[in-house]
Amino acid sequence: MSKKKLKGTIVSDAMDKTVVVVVDRFVKHPKYQKYMKKSKKYKAHDEKNDYKKGEVVIIEECQPISKDKRFKVISKA
Repeated sequence: MSKKKLKGTIVSDAMDKTVVVVVDRFVKHPKYQKYMKKSKKYKAHDEKNDYKKGEVVIIEECQPISKDKRFKVISKA
């Protein structure tokens, strides 16, 4: 089973070793057939505090690091 990889933008880097990444996706409305933008925030592990607010990064699923963190930042996109 492969690990899930997502591409998103960092919206917060205020925490130590953690960044908040918002991932946008387009979904089609079942009745009106219009595409809508849905977004979700993920907390991702950033070991060396390398990444800053506004950068586009790729995050990868990993084993739970804390209560909320289930992803880690692997690279800039």
